[in-house]
Amino acid sequence: MVDVCNQCGLPKDLCVCETIAREQQKIMVSIEKRKFGKKYTVIAGISKEANVEEIFKKLKNRFACGGTAKTGRVELQGDHQKRIKEALIALGFSEETIELA
Repeated sequence: MVDVCNQCGLPKDLCVCETIAREQQKIMVSIEKRKFGKKYTVIAGISKEANVEEIFKKLKNRFACGGTAKTGRVELQGDHQKRIKEALIALGFSEETIELA
């Protein structure tokens, strides 16, 4: 039996739900300054359909940093605001939906 997606009705290997979810999100990228002057790059607005854990792992590997993934929010250690937009576009997010603060 072929598994069928509950949302789009297509087989799991042809499912487009994640791609559609990535294109329709409004993503906000900002820098937070925390204790002892440490900076964190915060990416907010990623929904559950876009597989936050996978995105988080790829961003951590690309920027060689630590961080955490919370519900709809990814926090990366360090100031990566200059390079984050290109990384998100490479992961399948639309350029128009990414805002840098």
